[in-house]
Parts: sequence; structure tokens; C-alpha cells
Amino acid sequence: MAYSWAQRIEELPVEMRLLLALLSRDGETGSLSEAYDSVWEQVDWDQFIELAMHHRVFPNLYPILKNGYKERVPEEVLRRCYELYSRNTLQMLYFTAEMSKLGRLLSDHGIRCLFLKGPVLAQDLYGEVSLRTSSDLDVLVPVEMLDEAEALLASSGYIKDEYIRSVLNDWKWRHHHYAYVHSATGLKVEVHWRLNPTPALDPRFDELWERKRVSTLSADPLYYLGREDLFFFLATHGARHGWSRVRWLLDIHKLLGQNPDPDRLTRTLKKYNVVSIGGQALALADRLLSSEMAPELRKLRDRPRSQKLAMEAMYYVERRINLHNKPLPEEVERYHKRHQFRLLAPGRKTFFTLSLLFPYPEDADTLPLPKRLHVLYIPLRPVLWLWRKTGGRGR
Repeated sequence: MAYSWAQRIEELPVEMRLLLALLSRDGETGSLSEAYDSVWEQVDWDQFIELAMHHRVFPNLYPILKNGYKERVPEEVLRRCYELYSRNTLQMLYFTAEMSKLGRLLSDHGIRCLFLKGPVLAQDLYGEVSLRTSSDLDVLVPVEMLDEAEALLASSGYIKDEYIRSVLNDWKWRHHHYAYVHSATGLKVEVHWRLNPTPALDPRFDELWERKRVSTLSADPLYYLGREDLFFFLATHGARHGWSRVRWLLDIHKLLGQNPDPDRLTRTLKKYNVVSIGGQALALADRLLSSEMAPELRKLRDRPRSQKLAMEAMYYVERRINLHNKPLPEEVERYHKRHQFRLLAPGRKTFFTLSLLFPYPEDADTLPLPKRLHVLYIPLRPVLWLWRKTGGRGR
């Protein structure tokens, strides 16, 4: 490569290099090499805390700093880290209780569900719910049970966020979850019927259910993804967000420490056309967190396309990009769209390109038609798109 990994990492701010070095030790304290002696002296601690918050890894850093590097860190910095860690612990305990209630509610009404992130993921990957952050609860249900799940949430005080607009019932394949917010507590729950939005190719719910695991967090059974399915989900989710938060990569790092079955994992990635996305995750985990992995997975990591896509993802890390801060700067928006397209396998690129010909809500805004005539948006879409691009002036 014209621009090596060593150069790319060396040009990261010292605060970012220290953060990655601490996280890569898996909680081993006092194990940084002498090469980091000078780094400690250069750290801007305000910047370090900002990075830890941006990447959502402050719960992991606090015990490492407290137990192994207390003499290196200013007292006020440790105090701030402790405050963040304590606040997160309380929130995750609250989420654990609410997740148990939600699981029981759905189960009692015959709705199978798989929890995707939140406390079950924290317990599985980190051993403690306090060591991972979460802002909501994510649960996957069969698409045919979505209406029943929505009715149960509504009866329990949840209000649906009607941000998804649909033309010709495209929501089932173009989107992957609805969001609900509790009217009294403000708790947000995302109910998924797919793991990823289009143009992703996803496992069917029944397949995931067959390979499910049971969490020990609650007296009631709480189900979550099997190990290889979890890697698939974490890799595709992280890639979709440009790996702009190290927490997603740290999840991959921790999961690799559980030794997922490399053959089964490789078959899953191939089946759903995401070999390069899986390879990107492995390459980033290797380069940024020194993750260990089986020889079969190292082959995926070392593929030229995996390395290229991983190098492209450094764009987000270097610039501390937050894709949730809308509107994005024009440069970031352009880069993200191009990068997301490059992540796709050839067949998925074709599907995505064809999906652009299917009507969008903007078409209905441009030319309102009665619902019975919405099928006309299909042949009209190119005309309506051109009309919007030219400001309604035509050519």
C-alpha cells in the first residue's frame, strides 16, 4: 500500500493511540511497553475523555486506568471517568430490568424474540453489564408478528416514532426496524424484523432462532444470537456506520476472544455475500486492537479487499465522525455514500441500483396521487427525480 498501516496509526492523535493501546490489553493492567512512556506525557486529558465518550468506551477504560495506571492519570480525570462509569452502570442495570419485562411481555403472548444488543451483549462479551454502553433496547421478532408486538408495546405505554414513510409497502425490505418510546420513562425500544436494511441479504428469523443462546441475566429466559450470527450482525452493523465508534470494534475484539467457529463463520459470511465486510472487521480489529484470531479467519483478514476497505474506514476514526449528527458535512456525506456502495458484493450493488428505481416518499411529495394510483410512481420515478434535481424547471 502506498500509505501503510503503521503510518496511518502513527498519525492518529496521541490520545487516540493511548486509548487503543489500553483497550487492546483486554483489561491487563500495567502492561504497556516503554514506548508509551513519552505518550503519557503528551496526553491532553480533556481530549482523551472526549474521545472515550465519542467512542463509547469509557466504561472499559475506567477500571483499566484505576487499577493499572493510577499514578499516570490526574486525579480529576479518574474522578470524571468514575462518574461516567457509575452513571452507565445504573443505566445498564435499569435496562436489564426493562429488558426482562419486555422479554416476558412478548413471550407471554407467544411472540418469539431475540435481543440484539444492550445488557445481554454486555454480559456475554464483557462479563459485566457495566462495561458496555447502550442507549436503547433492540429486539428482533418475526416480521409476521410485528403487528402483535406493536399492539403489546402500545398497550404498555410505548408510542411509535412514525419516522418511516412508505410507498407501495416498501418498508419491509427498505428498512429494518421501528422505534418506540415509552410515554412515562422515555425508554426507547427498537423492534427489528431484519438485522440490516436493504440492500443487505439477511438470515431468516427461524434460522437465527435455531442457533440462539440463552442469557443468564434474568430468571426468565432471554434469547440472543448465536456466536457466529452475532459476528455477522456486529460486522454488518459496524460497517454500515463506518466503524466510527471504537465500541463496535471492541465488541468484535471481545467476540474473537470467545473463539467463534471459523468454518461456520466463513460459511455464514459467504452465504450472505458479506465476506469483505467480515474481512474488514477482522482487519480493523487486528490493526487497531491487536485481536487474535484463528488461521482461517486470518485468511479473510489478509484479503486485499478486506485490507482496502479497512483502510478506507480509518477516514471515520481519524476525523472523529458522528454519523448521527445530521446534517452531515457535504464531504462526509459523499464519502460515506461511496464507501457504503464499495462495501457491497457485486450482486448486492446491482440490487441496490435497481432499488433506486422503486418509488420513494419524496415522489409522493412531488406529485401527490390517490393511494389506488401509487403504482404509477414506478414509471414516473425518473421524471420526478429529474424534476427535483432541476428545481422543477426541467431541461
